Amino acid sequence: MTSLFVIFISLFWFIVFAKKLFFWVYLWQLKEYHIGRLRDHFRTYKGKRLILSYLLLAKLLILSGIFIFAKLNLTEIKTYLVYSVGLVFLVETLFILRNLRRQSLKGPVMTRKTTTILSTGLSLQALILFALFVLELNINRFAFSLLFLDVLAPIIFSVLVLAYQPLAVILRHRIIKQAKQKRTQFNNLLVIGVTGSYGKTATKEYLATILSEKFKVLKTKEHQNSEIGISSCILDELKPEHEIFVCEMGAYNRGGIKLLCDIAKPKIGILTGINEQHMATFGSQENIIKTKYELIESLPQNGSAFFNGNNKYCLELHNKTQIKKKLYGQEAVTPQEENLAGAKAAAQELGLSPEEIARGCQKIKPWPELKKGLNGLNIVDATYSANPDGVMADLEYLKTRQGKKVIIMPCLIELGKASKEVHLKIGQKMAEVCDLAIITTKDRFKEIKQAAPNVVLIEKPNEILEKIKSFCQPGDTVLLESRVPSQVIKALE
Repeated sequence: MTSLFVIFISLFWFIVFAKKLFFWVYLWQLKEYHIGRLRDHFRTYKGKRLILSYLLLAKLLILSGIFIFAKLNLTEIKTYLVYSVGLVFLVETLFILRNLRRQSLKGPVMTRKTTTILSTGLSLQALILFALFVLELNINRFAFSLLFLDVLAPIIFSVLVLAYQPLAVILRHRIIKQAKQKRTQFNNLLVIGVTGSYGKTATKEYLATILSEKFKVLKTKEHQNSEIGISSCILDELKPEHEIFVCEMGAYNRGGIKLLCDIAKPKIGILTGINEQHMATFGSQENIIKTKYELIESLPQNGSAFFNGNNKYCLELHNKTQIKKKLYGQEAVTPQEENLAGAKAAAQELGLSPEEIARGCQKIKPWPELKKGLNGLNIVDATYSANPDGVMADLEYLKTRQGKKVIIMPCLIELGKASKEVHLKIGQKMAEVCDLAIITTKDRFKEIKQAAPNVVLIEKPNEILEKIKSFCQPGDTVLLESRVPSQVIKALE
């Protein structure tokens, strides 16, 4: 019986430990291996639940019990505790299998880096089990060891991820160096850098579409706004026939945009707007402003700078800029109109005629994307990313729709000290626009609810769907904002 128990507890532990390996690699990848962003995650409700859960407390009590009663030699109580370890792992395994069937388990995007880390982690698990069997520990110590390792899983896998960082840094520098060398071979290439707290992607897409009427244009792809993303784009995509490179630039720390400019060498810079997004990693609004302005500071003396005239921070930066500069978007009503105005202004600077700009604008896909979904609902998919201005703009668009208006979204993250005020404003806008607002996380629900009585907190995907089905009729509109659970997105499509 003991040997059979050891086999089963080993199997259940391996499944549970492997699931945690995949989750922690996923979380690190999601936060782009940025310690500051991961640290900020633990300030959220979900983050706190990772380290302050009833299950973890139960495991710690079992560990303490096994240790204490082993010293006291109380065999019967000690045996119950050991078997409770197996029960805990069994229950966790059953939940994992259930979530696997529901396709709700989280795992990383498979890249060379994550594949290497996962392979190392799984090999490490196998070696641990092998070592424990070789040591021929008694059942008490065997169960204690597995449970102790399970409790330490977040630390173990974070150390594993960070252990690969020196190698990742070496490879990163190598890729950046290669990209810089290749960039020097394209003396006639005109690079347009686009940065800001919001509107970067839309402005980049609009501008690339319009400029394609006259030039051969390369643009960075989705999520390709980091040093590795931009370097990879240059190495893999840049060809001699390209005349213009429209380069989206994002950063989480001071110096980040300057590094990107050192790689791409922009001559034109577009600053789309600045707000509180990622303040938790920047530390202050002043750091955000200075970082975004690094794009303008990196332009040559014969370069051109474009600023969103509807953003107070951009206006201040425009006033201090000494090179050729221009404001855009003063007449715009929505952020989308601002983004289009920025694209038009840059295109005009590059010599496109009004007719060419008009033809390019006709090829721009309507935004936001509106799709027909479940039971005849209109679904507005804005799940790419979220920032305060983007949410407000999407709510303004939702306001124009007929029928009932519903938004589903989590609370926003990485806003630092501005988080409370931002969510109060979002709540006020929800109260003005929405017939129903479903918030999927607890972090700032209190502030949103304070401003919007029609807001409800629903965390489980199946309950969200039931609420939508019971509340909405065909023709009503549902706005999906930020990281909505994938089960909800798929069910509403």
